[in-house]
Amino acid sequence: MAGNRRAARVGSAVSGGSALIAFLVGIVTNYVTAELPKWAENTVLVWSVFGVLAVVSLGLFFWERRLAAEAPDGGVRPVPLGRIAAGGHSMNPPTVPVPVRGRAAELERIGTLVRGPGGGMAVVCGAGGLGKTTLAAEAAAQARDQGQVVVWVRWRDDPEQLGQDLAQAAHILGLPEARLEEARTGRVSLVDAVWEHLTTVTGWLIVVDNVDTPTRVGPGSGPPAAYRGWLRPHGGGVLLVTSRDTSRQTWGPDADLLHLQPLVDDAGAAVLLDAPRHAGTEAEAEALAARLGGLPLGLNAAGTYLSVPTSRHRTFTAYQHALEAEFADLLGAEHPAAATDPAVARRVVRHTWDLSLDQLHSDGYTLARPVLQLLALLEPAPVPRTLITPELVSDATGLPATAATVDAALAGLHQYGLLHTPEADSSAAVGQLQLHPLVREVTAHSLNRPEPANTWLAALPGRAGWPTARLLAPHLPAHLDRNTPHNFTTARDTLDTLAAAVRAAGAASEELLLRRHVLDNEAHFLGPDHPDTLSSRNNLATALSDLGEHQQAAELHQQVLADRERVLGPDHPDTLTSRNNLATALSSLGEHRQAAELHHQTLAGIERVLGPDHPFTLSSRNNLATALSGLGEHRQAAELHHQTLADTERVLGPDHPDTLTSRYNHAHAQARLAETGRRRWWQRGRRR
Repeated sequence: MAGNRRAARVGSAVSGGSALIAFLVGIVTNYVTAELPKWAENTVLVWSVFGVLAVVSLGLFFWERRLAAEAPDGGVRPVPLGRIAAGGHSMNPPTVPVPVRGRAAELERIGTLVRGPGGGMAVVCGAGGLGKTTLAAEAAAQARDQGQVVVWVRWRDDPEQLGQDLAQAAHILGLPEARLEEARTGRVSLVDAVWEHLTTVTGWLIVVDNVDTPTRVGPGSGPPAAYRGWLRPHGGGVLLVTSRDTSRQTWGPDADLLHLQPLVDDAGAAVLLDAPRHAGTEAEAEALAARLGGLPLGLNAAGTYLSVPTSRHRTFTAYQHALEAEFADLLGAEHPAAATDPAVARRVVRHTWDLSLDQLHSDGYTLARPVLQLLALLEPAPVPRTLITPELVSDATGLPATAATVDAALAGLHQYGLLHTPEADSSAAVGQLQLHPLVREVTAHSLNRPEPANTWLAALPGRAGWPTARLLAPHLPAHLDRNTPHNFTTARDTLDTLAAAVRAAGAASEELLLRRHVLDNEAHFLGPDHPDTLSSRNNLATALSDLGEHQQAAELHQQVLADRERVLGPDHPDTLTSRNNLATALSSLGEHRQAAELHHQTLAGIERVLGPDHPFTLSSRNNLATALSGLGEHRQAAELHHQTLADTERVLGPDHPDTLTSRYNHAHAQARLAETGRRRWWQRGRRR
């Protein structure tokens, strides 16, 4: 109110000065054809009066400017309307040269809002490259076809310019010049004048594109959710905003949020098929669309490349294959103007997400970019949230991190659509994080691919339980592939530990993946006959057996046994272990006699090398008894199980897991023996 009164005083002063000048002019005019008064003959007096009036007028002008500049924040200031009358840029929506694919549901939601009686605000939000502007332009074209007045405003990170553009939009929709004049002189707030008018007018769609810094929209600071600034949901028409900010807290409860997702494969294929001619079949286009993660910006880049007659790769399949070796050139290339021109950066796959990361950094989320880069070094599969700890971030990035700053970084990445949190099924015990495949790949290619510290890798399996171990299984093999001989052993041991954890979790297929990677790397770094390589071949055979691939397991155990006998000797503990494992695999194939013979040899060797009471000896005796039971030698098996149970209780104690196993096997053997006795008695009775 103080600002209003001050502005009113300025207007009165200016009016008074103007009246004084008019009075003097009137005097001169009235006496042009009459006899001049005596005082008019005094030229010194006349020019003195003119000089005084000129000084007073200039003083009043500068007083008005000073009062306007001193208006407090949030107060009403006079507004320069020259920019409203001639903004210097088009307010027409951009044209959409090709059909918009895969967005029918979103277009219908906007169309329903536009056709409805109440107006409102819709926010098309999501990560860069999802086609928000294209969707808004198509919605604007449809609204215009339906007779709506459409105005397109581009957010230029300039609150004053946005105010001028929206005032011009309101003026187009009939806001009177007199009301704008009141805003110019500070008698009303321009934002209130604009929205008071927009509330009374229907049949319009105003699009404000690329509002990626919503807290700067103004007037004042804070997010638009208060609905006191330039973006409000209470007009007679529809305000359509596009933004990378996906947070409900930013846009408030009355905004209709349309959170865009990547295109499904068939819609992505349609985008590709719209661009080049004769580049391949629909199935091949779908395969390329899936490879690009359904990201419209990536799909358009691929389609544009394939449309050029001089391109080296002219088909969907050739382009997809080329991505493996030439990703940096095809989609990860830098653009020289992207650093200085955000409009260019938005159109280039390599740079579009840098805009969001730069904004997060300027907003105080200093770990957002390093955490994204860390996640990009992992595989496309979901990452357990429990993995991203302050210690991990510090080790991998070299930056200080706390639980609060890591939480803030992840929240910021999620808010700007760069990080997805898949809904875990009912069996999952840990939260999950996942990057869009193209975000991950572009980010990874922009790095020098530094490997996270091996201390991080070594700590992962012990840090979490089985669910976390299963989530980690797809991520660590690639890190082992990229390790150097210097740190190979630590990374290998990490993968071995993780393989044991997923085996304990019953995830045999994940274990097989890890065992194969360990074996391939050991064969490369250590050689095929190294004891560690032989151990990994043994572990791989056991994993195959766990998957029910008993024939492959038996053949691999046979090879490992032969190599260990040759390299380590027949009585080495590892050789005895291989002989035991081969016998077990043969039992699974039904080769009980051969298995029993091998178990006899193994038991004799282990007793000779380790002694009769060694846990391995007791385990071997248990395995021999089981093999005898498979041969139908139930009495001998029961006696051997009885002996093993007594020795295991004595050596390991009554509650040791091996003792419990031995007790179960003894009971099972006794039951089989009793069953065999009853069957024989019954058969003898029938012969009588």
